[in-house]
Amino acid sequence: MQQEVIIVGGGMVGLSLALMLAKTGIAVKLLEAIQYPDYDDINLAPYHSSFDARNSALSRRSVQIYQELGLWDALQEHATPILEVNITEQGSFGKARLIAEQEKVESFGQVIENAWLGRVLLTQVKKELLIELIDGVQVTSLIQDKDFAYIEAQRGETALKLQSKLVIAADGRDSFCRKALGIGASVHDYDQVAIVTTVQTSKPHQHVGFERFSPLGPLALLPLPGEYRRSVVWPVPKGTEHEWLGDENDQHFLHALQQTYGDRAGKFQKTGKRFSFPLSQVLAEKQAVGRVVLMGNAAHTIHPVAGQGFNLCMRDAYVLNRYLAEQLEQGADLGDAQMLQDYEKSRLKDQQRVIKFCDSVVRGFSNQNPFLKLIRNTGLVAFENIPGIKPLVANYAMGLKA
Repeated sequence: MQQEVIIVGGGMVGLSLALMLAKTGIAVKLLEAIQYPDYDDINLAPYHSSFDARNSALSRRSVQIYQELGLWDALQEHATPILEVNITEQGSFGKARLIAEQEKVESFGQVIENAWLGRVLLTQVKKELLIELIDGVQVTSLIQDKDFAYIEAQRGETALKLQSKLVIAADGRDSFCRKALGIGASVHDYDQVAIVTTVQTSKPHQHVGFERFSPLGPLALLPLPGEYRRSVVWPVPKGTEHEWLGDENDQHFLHALQQTYGDRAGKFQKTGKRFSFPLSQVLAEKQAVGRVVLMGNAAHTIHPVAGQGFNLCMRDAYVLNRYLAEQLEQGADLGDAQMLQDYEKSRLKDQQRVIKFCDSVVRGFSNQNPFLKLIRNTGLVAFENIPGIKPLVANYAMGLKA
């Protein structure tokens, strides 16, 4: 008998995991709250790079996972490699560089447009016979007993009642499923919002990414397809977002970027529409309870300072799929509580390391105390000059030492 899994949440993590499970031979019901666009519509305009597109930095491990799924050739059409990373602090002496060639790697990862990633994943999910996609659906109840997990949901006027041996809750930072199961979460508000956009510069990016720590917040500038397009993620103090959003603030935003970066990228010539997202750290107290396992931001939402959040989720998904493949091969219960707890334990070391690193960087570089500035800039100099540190950090950043 075909064992079926229910995934609640069809964002990039949910779609990716559904494809991993289908490749393993596990049937999936995928529930998503929003109504997906119809990419089969012959009237839909062909995809092209949008100046306003938001983006993700995929680690080398995430790229490898998409290669295993047979999707990377399609994804790469709107992705660009990161061949060098420069880390500096505005107004300070410390600086460090990671160069792919010196570390003997092809790249440190790829920056991809989210719209294209979502489109490729969704198109593949719709082709997959083992995946049933149910969008525009609101989950209203999740309970479980020793044999099944039960979901009630509403799709328009239609009430749905579903059951499965295993439910994977990938329904985001404010996860309904997590709350329905009574799983608590520790929440830390960074009092920041991320300003996210795409800019055009007068100098070509040459596949160099910048992480620049400024008094406003840590500013990431990453290369995009097209020589002069770059992705910006700039966390700024909460309550100041109105200063940066809207067409009327374009020049103010470009001027602030120029002041922060100087001439490293040339002149900041053009900015796309800017979006803002509140930044907080949300960590579930448990990730596996009975026949339900939390995945993605439902399990851990972290600060975007080092671009590690989505990549961490992809590693979680990959490992869970491996555990489920073993259960399937043995004809065992896919929702076995002990197996799911073993999965959670196996992921804690990688998760805790990434969470601690991102949180420490944000807190450490947010403090403008002169003594602390001296310590962190001395640390950047040490990172640049002490043998053996760079390869270790590079491997962790690429997700290869998880």
